[in-house]
Amino acid sequence: MSEIAFPALDMSIIGRRDQIIQGLAELVPPECLITSEDERRAFETDALTAYRRMPLAVVLPRSTEELSLVMAYCHQQGVKIVPRGAGTSLAGGAIPQEDAVVIGVSKLNRILEVDYGDRIVRVQAGVTNLSITDAVMADGFFYAPDPSSQLACTIAGNIGMNSGGAHCLKYGVTTNNILGVRMVLIDGTIVDIGGRHLDAAGLDLLGVIVGSEGQLGMVTEATVRILRSAEGARPVLFGFDTSEQAGAAVAAVLGAGIIPVAIEFMDKEAIVICEAFAKAGYPLDVGAMLIVEVEGSELEIEAQLSLIVDIARQHGVKVVKESKSAMETAAIWKGRKSAFGATGRVADYICMDGTVPTGQLSYVLKRTSEIVDSYGLRVANVFHAGDGNMHPLILYNVNDPAEQAKAEEAGNDILRLCVEVGGCLTGEHGVGIEKRDLMNVQFTKSDLDQQMRVRAVFDPLWLLNPAKVFPLEGRIAA
Repeated sequence: MSEIAFPALDMSIIGRRDQIIQGLAELVPPECLITSEDERRAFETDALTAYRRMPLAVVLPRSTEELSLVMAYCHQQGVKIVPRGAGTSLAGGAIPQEDAVVIGVSKLNRILEVDYGDRIVRVQAGVTNLSITDAVMADGFFYAPDPSSQLACTIAGNIGMNSGGAHCLKYGVTTNNILGVRMVLIDGTIVDIGGRHLDAAGLDLLGVIVGSEGQLGMVTEATVRILRSAEGARPVLFGFDTSEQAGAAVAAVLGAGIIPVAIEFMDKEAIVICEAFAKAGYPLDVGAMLIVEVEGSELEIEAQLSLIVDIARQHGVKVVKESKSAMETAAIWKGRKSAFGATGRVADYICMDGTVPTGQLSYVLKRTSEIVDSYGLRVANVFHAGDGNMHPLILYNVNDPAEQAKAEEAGNDILRLCVEVGGCLTGEHGVGIEKRDLMNVQFTKSDLDQQMRVRAVFDPLWLLNPAKVFPLEGRIAA
């Protein structure tokens, strides 16, 4: 596979770098402006580390107003802007270019308001996902979206990619839990969209913004909904001989009308990797494992688990291991939440993010193994089975260009498979640069043209995150 293409550099911008930096220095204090090569290097890539580009400069505003001034200045100068949260994007969503300024939200890190009456929390966009739950947990509330990177990832990035997580099966993804945002448009205009309640009046612009990958503006504040914590919750491990059995069991549970809080899947490769890291007590003599968590009162938990265990037995379950304590529950989820990091200890990998109908899980898992095997590589499957959000981790040697090319081709074949069975290219990681050139696999030219027209209304010159989401050829201006 050839190198992912980036737009041609604007050499006039690069030639005016010193002048542009001087202009930025007049808008923010020295601690908010990063210009040296060594310090900029920390921003040259994100979690898609195979691709790197050194940004022109990095700005870390402390307020909406500062960010507005910076964006207005860049717009006036014709400088591209790459929004950045915590840099945990697995799709290359925050990778910059040499003629672009990275604007990060790490200094916008305050929780502004907690209102239990309205059940909302208002935060700056650089607040981490998990810190919202931490702020309200003692009072019996939580923030539902829980991506695996929740300890580090920011609300800004969650909004940009419409992040999900293990518990999105019951509670929905980011778009279902965001009520309003304050956003800065490309020309520096500050707008408030949505509010403190569901279903704000007017067009659903909030639905357009969530998942827009930083191409419509930069969110600086968000109002999120918080929920009452359940009375209790309990995960159970189910071990099966094959991935096909586990996939069929997932479809059967959902087909029976049972909605657990989470249904997570691991194949044998992932089980071995995660158990070696987390010592969670995962069964090592099975070919696939499900983590199914239910919640409610003790009677509700027992009733749901009884039905789920019966279904699992109908599909040849080999191991049933129910958590008996808070410590066991924490260990079970530590293994799952640490899957990506644990895999990184044993090999380089590309993490894919296709979504398929749950009834197709068994078939897609079988074909995924066949695809990766055909390239002479290994795959560890760990994903949100309840909503069909696949995360095959394709293992390869990053120091071997031929292996990297094979891994990327295998990943592309898996994403094509997801679309072929009625799914889509992404569930929660976004398109970024990783899937950009596959967009025409899922969408027709007319579909893409219409999406680009919407994008161009917000940013006619394509200055915001310009290398991402849409194929470089055929871009449409406003």
